[in-house]
Amino acid sequence: MKVVIIEDERLAAEKLESLLKQVNAEVEVVGKLESVEESVNWLTSNPTPDLIFMDIQLDDGISFEIFDAVKVEAPVIFTTAFDQYAIRAFKVNSVDYLLKPIDREALESALEKYRRIFRPAGMEEKLSKVFEQLAKPWKTRFFVKVGVHFQSVPVEEICCFFVEERCSFLKTQTGKNYALDYSLDQLQKRVDPELFFRINRNFIVNINCIAEIISYSTNRLKLKLKNFTDDGLIVSRDKVSEFKQWLDR
Repeated sequence: MKVVIIEDERLAAEKLESLLKQVNAEVEVVGKLESVEESVNWLTSNPTPDLIFMDIQLDDGISFEIFDAVKVEAPVIFTTAFDQYAIRAFKVNSVDYLLKPIDREALESALEKYRRIFRPAGMEEKLSKVFEQLAKPWKTRFFVKVGVHFQSVPVEEICCFFVEERCSFLKTQTGKNYALDYSLDQLQKRVDPELFFRINRNFIVNINCIAEIISYSTNRLKLKLKNFTDDGLIVSRDKVSEFKQWLDR
């Protein structure tokens, strides 16, 4: 977590930095600034930090002047020996308002408040999964054998993947079937989930190949695929809700 400390008393700034690192080892103080002018210059020419600790009374004015001079994107925890600025503090990016001398308990409480507001629980994990998916190279074609010949089938031409007698196949939009050396579980991890959905244990379908969606019994759906002679494919009951969400993105 990248932090900036705006404090005109050097010893107070060093004490706050030390206390921050005791509370959270991941804290990196990327700037220690002593005046309104220095703060405006730094915030104008550097990337936005995760959090700013800001004393209110500085050598050349009060820190609210910083907000008048530059757009402060980062959340702020104010630190001051005076409480008369509290109301004004909460009109800007304020997370908390700490009175000096700052103790560890108050600092921990302020950081926890920051985490609740700006770093929801599980957000890092969710973002990690998103980036992992974005980096994953979805298959764009499949190499298949046709007698003694071979060919490559682009995924755009695939209507569905299915299992029959324990063997996996792909079916093209023209109705041709080709055997594959992948299980359906493996295929589900290798094709783009924006295009393909596993509707039951035996079928993964391409959204662009769905011709009709029909209500089937209670809370069930039946699909008819383009150029597919089967009477219809049933979406498993436990997949129906997820399938509807997939169609409604």
